[in-house]
Amino acid sequence: MPRCEATLFLSSAARHPCALLLVTAVPLIACHGTHAGSMSSRGPVVTRIPSGVAGLRLALHHQTPTARGPGSERPPVLFVHGATFPTALAAGYRFDGVSWMDDLAHQGFDVWGLDFLGYGDSDRYPEMHEPAEANPPLGRAEIASVQIAAAVDHIRATGRVAQVSLVAHSWGTIAAGRYAADHAEQLDRLVLFGPVTLRAGPAEPGPAPAWHVVTVADQRDRFYGYVPDGEPPAIAPRYFADWGPAYLASDPSSGSRVPASVLVPNGPSVDIDDAWSGHLPYDPARIGAPTLIVHGAWETVTTDADAHWLYDALRSAPFKRDVKIDRGTHVMHLEASRRELYRAVAAFLTADDR
Repeated sequence: MPRCEATLFLSSAARHPCALLLVTAVPLIACHGTHAGSMSSRGPVVTRIPSGVAGLRLALHHQTPTARGPGSERPPVLFVHGATFPTALAAGYRFDGVSWMDDLAHQGFDVWGLDFLGYGDSDRYPEMHEPAEANPPLGRAEIASVQIAAAVDHIRATGRVAQVSLVAHSWGTIAAGRYAADHAEQLDRLVLFGPVTLRAGPAEPGPAPAWHVVTVADQRDRFYGYVPDGEPPAIAPRYFADWGPAYLASDPSSGSRVPASVLVPNGPSVDIDDAWSGHLPYDPARIGAPTLIVHGAWETVTTDADAHWLYDALRSAPFKRDVKIDRGTHVMHLEASRRELYRAVAAFLTADDR
């Protein structure tokens, strides 16, 4: 079994009022033995469970520990994805043979990933088979937090554990924050990666449809557009050439449309619009779990001001961190900075700061 060592120094001393920690993109990992890509040849096992919503079933991706390490004595970790792509294209996506789920499993963690209804291997809402304008936006945070509760209950019962740690991304942080505010006793740690926070902008006009479609070109333009002018794409084109077709394959109906596209519930987009017009669907002050805010230096979704606001709003968290990753964008789990992200999150999940 190859042995990997990684070090991230998290100081409890405040470097500014938000205790910001800047992590630079430098090679911090040392692997001994075979290449790190051989951490795990087994993919996650997918289990389908009741979602708590209208008889529909959720998919949970489960990666068991592949080695003993600092995570061996810690609670299981559940990944919560964002608005447009599921677990298999996010924490479960393998770059050079290693995914974020693999990385944590190699450190001894029991790792899970949730596909919300309407994504990946989970059931689709029946309304997704109807015209988009026929129904209100699907998959709002209120419903998504019920699905997180179903997943956490399943993991706790399966592993016979009292608590789970959540690692949520982007819009998923809204659903996870809502869950965390109501279930502090079931959470060990909460990680808010690229969180959507409260802003005071204008409200979006008019009603929103139930769902919308996302093409590979849409994702490429979004991902490549996150980097500053003059910088190369943070996601290497050779990786995106594989990621794009895999994204289309996550929706069985993608080939029925021209151009091929993935059908996505529109509730997350509405939740984000609401948050950015003064109506965040949860109160961060009610979160009682230790919380990490992690975002990229090239972020546009989570600005420094957003992170500062959220840090201050987490008034009940027994301890909290704000970590900023050099040269990272909103999707740095798919980028060259992903290893720094992995290490920052793993260090927080194993820290003895209670």
